[in-house]
Amino acid sequence: MAGESLQGPTLQQQISRKTVEYENDVTSTKKFSKWSMENTTVTFGNLNDSYDSIRSTRVGSAASLPTANRPSIPIMIPVARIYESFRATTISPLLHEGVDLPLDVLKSNASYMEKIRVRKRTAPNDVLSKNISIILENLLKSYERSQLPTHGKGVPTIVRTNMLIRSMGPVSELDMDYSMDCYFRQYWRDKRLSFKGPIKSLSLSIKMLDKIWRPDTYFYNGKQSHIHTITVPNKLLRLSQDGDILYSMRLTIKATCPMELRNFPMDRQSCPLILGSYAYTSRQLVYEWHSNDAVTFVPGMTLNQFDLISMPHRNFTFTRREGDFSVLHVSFNLKRHTGYFLIQVYVPCILIVVLSWVSFWIHREATSDRVGLCITTVLTLSTISLDSRTDLPKVKYATALDWFLLMSFFYTIATLLEFAGVHYFTKVGSGEFPIDDDEWEDIDDITEEIGGCGGGSSSRLSSSIRDSPQRSTSLRRKNSLICPIYNDPTHIFKPPSSHASTMERTTQTEPPITPKWKQIWLCLLGDEKFRKQRQREATTKRSRHINSVSLIDQVSRIAFPMSFGLFNLLYWMAYAMYQQEFSWPSTATMKQ
Repeated sequence: MAGESLQGPTLQQQISRKTVEYENDVTSTKKFSKWSMENTTVTFGNLNDSYDSIRSTRVGSAASLPTANRPSIPIMIPVARIYESFRATTISPLLHEGVDLPLDVLKSNASYMEKIRVRKRTAPNDVLSKNISIILENLLKSYERSQLPTHGKGVPTIVRTNMLIRSMGPVSELDMDYSMDCYFRQYWRDKRLSFKGPIKSLSLSIKMLDKIWRPDTYFYNGKQSHIHTITVPNKLLRLSQDGDILYSMRLTIKATCPMELRNFPMDRQSCPLILGSYAYTSRQLVYEWHSNDAVTFVPGMTLNQFDLISMPHRNFTFTRREGDFSVLHVSFNLKRHTGYFLIQVYVPCILIVVLSWVSFWIHREATSDRVGLCITTVLTLSTISLDSRTDLPKVKYATALDWFLLMSFFYTIATLLEFAGVHYFTKVGSGEFPIDDDEWEDIDDITEEIGGCGGGSSSRLSSSIRDSPQRSTSLRRKNSLICPIYNDPTHIFKPPSSHASTMERTTQTEPPITPKWKQIWLCLLGDEKFRKQRQREATTKRSRHINSVSLIDQVSRIAFPMSFGLFNLLYWMAYAMYQQEFSWPSTATMKQ
């Protein structure tokens, strides 16, 4: 009987029976709650007897302790752990001793151990997630999101801020604004959200922003700022154990930038960014920069038209109608690149002005050529001037570029006026004016009118005209207003050499006796008597001289380049070397 009881059921039968019991327990667990499963118990008798019976059957050991020495202890254990206890006390020792178990038993044990490992891995995560949810629910039970974290404590809430700028530009002079893409971060402490646990910080969903207090930060000089929402809203919320909150977002900010364009395009601009609370005064909320390097740029970031010189920042308090408010201010100090304007404006203007000086070497009687060249240069400068102003606002003062274009206009127009002066002092019949019979009149009857200018030479001129066999030379051009005194430099300077090159024909006979200064004065006044005298002398055919280059052209060839070079030297010294230092703007301009 004793041996029969020791042998008992076979190992396969024991395992099959326990497997059925375990599957029934699992099915029951799925149907009922976990709580009832963990607290459901069953009473076993003497587990030692069962173990020894299995051991004697497989190993053949009939030795066992007397039944009297084996206390029968009723054990209360959970149903869900029965099969686990059976495998730990039955199969594991047999595997350790090298017992050959059936293949189906080994497969069943391997599957079971894998389930145990998966459950051990997922159990801590499930517990952690459940703990976080419980923590947040407890924190928000009595939380009032409309109250500041320091409400009722008599001290203001401090919000620290920093920025990482990813890109900047464009900077528009026409609209006087700029835009940039940045990460905007805010830090503050809310003791009401502090907690204890193994986790140092929690990354929360952005839906939590609607359940907690957050600062009402806005940009005072902002125009069209927005938050990026692709593919989801670009926001971050993180909570630490001591209640410190990090709120980060990605923004594109478009802000105003008041510009002073007097030195354009050699100017420097300071574009501010001003932020603060919209509703909370400095007694309730104070803004501070997070560190000395609170505003930074992504490495390698550049701007198209500017160089970033510095970006100083400060925090201060200014007064509005509603009270005193804490404000953060950062200035982006920029220096403009002048290379584009040198290539597109300055160099073309200089070349056009130099081109207009070619008229000084063109024949002074080629009226159409010289006038056409001067008019072309003036129109070209007009086109460049209009094109350069398209991207600039209509300010009430002249910029440095405007002054340069104005001086270029002055030189091209002065070239045209110079030729007008040269043409004004050109004689009749000097190469371009046609001499038609109907444009001339007889001067036999008016020779007596010449007096005071020419003296004896005029008498000799009258007698020679009368004795001339050809009456066509005793004519003068009707209504001629051309003064001829500058055709021959012998009127003012020494006569030219006898071997002068043939340039223009002239009808000048001999120098007048009238003083040179008086000739110029009478010519400028337009004295009719003096003009008639000189026109009569110009119609004579005798003693023709070779015409020389105009004295005005000779002087202009030197005066124009030298004066224009001096102007450029002073211009670049004044605008390129002198630069105004940056300074903080007055807070009075920010008052509302």
